[in-house]
Amino acid sequence: MEQITKRFFNWASILDEQTHAQAEMTSKMPFIYPHLALMPDAHLGKGATVGSVIPTLGAIIPAAVGVDIGCGMIAVRTGFYVQDLEGKDRRALREEIERRIPLSAGRYNNSLTESALVRTNELYASATTLSFDPATYAPNWRLQLGSLGSGNHFIEICADQDDHIWLFLHSGSRGVGNKIAQHHIEVAQKYCEKNWIQLPDKDLAYLVEDTYEFTRYIAEMLWAQDFAMENRWEMMDRVEEAFAQWMGHEILLEMQIINCHHNYTSVEKHFGKQVYLSRKGAIDANPGVWGLIPGSMGTASYVVQGLGNRLALCSAPHGAGREYSRSAARKTFTMEALEKEMEGIEWKHSSEFIDEIPMAYKPIDQVMQDAGDLVEVKYKLRQLINVKGD
Repeated sequence: MEQITKRFFNWASILDEQTHAQAEMTSKMPFIYPHLALMPDAHLGKGATVGSVIPTLGAIIPAAVGVDIGCGMIAVRTGFYVQDLEGKDRRALREEIERRIPLSAGRYNNSLTESALVRTNELYASATTLSFDPATYAPNWRLQLGSLGSGNHFIEICADQDDHIWLFLHSGSRGVGNKIAQHHIEVAQKYCEKNWIQLPDKDLAYLVEDTYEFTRYIAEMLWAQDFAMENRWEMMDRVEEAFAQWMGHEILLEMQIINCHHNYTSVEKHFGKQVYLSRKGAIDANPGVWGLIPGSMGTASYVVQGLGNRLALCSAPHGAGREYSRSAARKTFTMEALEKEMEGIEWKHSSEFIDEIPMAYKPIDQVMQDAGDLVEVKYKLRQLINVKGD
């Protein structure tokens, strides 16, 4: 069997000392196998670094999956081209999308669409087989399906290098996923305390395989991943309908669809052993697997295929990665600077988005250069319309 002696491998050319130290600390947990992989967009996170790939044997760290379980991207390549949009009111489309999809934290649907009802009924049936009720975490969880959230979540209309139009969005498991994650992070902390387990950081608390606590977390975490996937499908259905009607069509021709997580755990085989592979801010980059790597507001996004880099645990970055915290970005950057960065893009001109300014993130082109042996770029997207929650 191939022997790996390093504790972690790093693909980030832009990496501060705190983030490096945090990743190194996580890599020394006794059940990491064979090593931790740090992606090009890595930055400081809660417990485990955002942009890290964490393989574990016989244990799992809930905070290493993250609080937005199943967060990820969905993209649809349409049959339209940039020239087909000429002369059309892009603001009208943005506002129609904003009308159809609840934006911002704490905002949900007032009622369920027919498709959302079908999806939530299936999710509820799945939860029942797992012996839990999502309503114990969030009484309005059904109304959360089809809502975007805030922060770096977005909906965009983009064009690729060949001027094909793409529909692109980023969101996760919303409030119900957050509640599930927070609950199990606390359960893990209590488990470690009860069993006299010493931790270098309380947010690296873990659960051990074959215990009740472990089994419950895995079941509910996987359910939240399904919720996140369905949440993106539901929103994309609404975006497609709005876009088709805006273009004067009844339905939209889908040329290609990609829907992928970047905060999740799966069981995979690496270096001869089955492990729980937690990608906290990373995408599956197994050979030929399609993935999505978004930039920040006003910058490029990428549609890629995995190259199956074994040392990177067949993973790749999930975005640009923050360099400034949200509070630091608000103190550093101005609305004038954001307006300049978003020139030529239709967006809601709000100072609430200053903390999402591109300069608060690593340069996405540098991230992609660092990821050159992880993925092959198939399409480079530029933004035409941007929708975000305040």
